[in-house]
Amino acid sequence: MKKLKILIIGQGGREHALGWQLNQSPLAKKIFFAPGNAGTENLGENIDIKVDEIEKLADFAKKEKIDLTIVGPELPLVLGIVDFFQKKGLKIIGPSKKASLIEGSKIFAKKLMSKYNIPTAKYAIFTNFNCAKTYLKKADYPLVIKADGLCQGKGTKVCDNQKEAEEFLQKLMVEKIFGVAGEKVVVEECLFGQEISFMVITDGKDFLSFLPSQDHKRLLDNDQGPNTGGMGAYAPVPFVDKNLIKQIEKKIVAPTISALAQEGCLYQGILYPGLILTKSGPKVLEFNCRFGDPETQPLMMLLQSDLLPIFLSLIEGKLKKEKLVFKKGAAVCVILSAKGYPGNYEKGEIIYGLDKIKDKNIQIFHAGTVKNNNQIVTAGGRVLGITGYASSLFLALKKVYKVIGKNGVYFKNMIYRKDIGQKGLN
Repeated sequence: MKKLKILIIGQGGREHALGWQLNQSPLAKKIFFAPGNAGTENLGENIDIKVDEIEKLADFAKKEKIDLTIVGPELPLVLGIVDFFQKKGLKIIGPSKKASLIEGSKIFAKKLMSKYNIPTAKYAIFTNFNCAKTYLKKADYPLVIKADGLCQGKGTKVCDNQKEAEEFLQKLMVEKIFGVAGEKVVVEECLFGQEISFMVITDGKDFLSFLPSQDHKRLLDNDQGPNTGGMGAYAPVPFVDKNLIKQIEKKIVAPTISALAQEGCLYQGILYPGLILTKSGPKVLEFNCRFGDPETQPLMMLLQSDLLPIFLSLIEGKLKKEKLVFKKGAAVCVILSAKGYPGNYEKGEIIYGLDKIKDKNIQIFHAGTVKNNNQIVTAGGRVLGITGYASSLFLALKKVYKVIGKNGVYFKNMIYRKDIGQKGLN
C-alpha cells in the first residue's frame, strides 16, 4: 500500500493529538496542518490557510496531491467543506453540510431526536423574543437556554431563576452577542447526573466506539466559573461499564445514525453525543459532528490501533471489518489556559519547560501557541494540553500534575484546574 500525504484542518490540541497519532502510522508519508500551531510543526508542515477558507484548502489539497484530509473543528464541516472536497474528487473525513446540522443547529438535532425517540430533555423552540420571555414566566427552574447555532461552546446557560434566564435570552435574541446563531433558541428542562462524552466513528451504516471520556467544561475547580471549550478530560470513565456502553450504542448511537440516513443525510465521520447519565438512563445533551477537544488528547494516547486504515475503510464504507483497540490503563489531559480566557485573554507570554519533559508517557499537545524568535509563546485562550498515560487514573493524574508549574511547564498568569478526573476517582 502506498504511503499517504495527509492534511489536518485546525490549529488546536485536538489536531495536534490526531497528527501525533497518525504520524506513528507506517502508512503516513507527510502531514500538513492548516493552520496548525507551534507544536504541530514538529510533526509536519504548517500551512497558512484558515479553517473556513474552503476553496484555498481544496486548491492546496489538489496541488499537493493530498491523499486524505481530516477536519478537526466544526465550523468548516457546517460550512460544507466535505461536499466541496468530494465534488473535486478529494478524500475527506467528516459529515456532509446537511448531516453536520446535528451540531450546527440545536433545533435540527432536537427535532430529529423527538421524531425518532432518541432520549433527550423536554424542550420548547422559540424564534420570537417576547414569546420566549412569556414562557419563562411560567417555567420550572433551573432550566437551560441554548442558542440554535454555533457559539464555540458558549451559547448554552443553565439558569437558576427567571431573572437569569431573561438576561441570557436578551443577550442572545436582542443584543445578538453570537450574531445569527442566537436568533432562535431552545429552552429545555435541566437534567441531573454525570456528563460524559461518547464518540464513535461511522461510515453511515456501521460504527466503532471510542472509550467513553469525561470533559470539564467550567473554568474553575468544582465546576465553578464560566463555560469554556473544555479545561481537561480523562478516559476511560470508571462508572461507565460494558452494559451502559451497550445501552448507549443501542438506544442513542445506532438510532441516530439510522435516523440521519432516513432523513437523506448519510452520516460519515465522527459522531459525538454529549450525554448525561440520569436516573432514568443516558440522555443526549447535544450532538457534535467531530472529535471533542480536549477528549481527543487522552483518547489518542490510549489508542493502540492505527487510525489511518480505519479512516480509509470509513471512506470505502467498509468500517465493519475494522476494530478499535485501546491500551489498558488511563489517560488524562489538563489544559493550561491564558489569563482572561474564555473572555479576552493575554497573549505573547513565553512558555517555559517544554524541553524538560522526557517521559514518553507524557505528551504536550499545543493549542494556542506560536513561534516567535525561536521562542514558543501563548497565542490562544487554551494554550497547552498536558496529557499523560499510566496504569490507573490516579497515577495518570499524579504524572500530569507533577510536570505543571515552575519545575516543569509554565507561563506567566496561566490558569488550570486542579481537580480534573476527580469524578472518576470518587
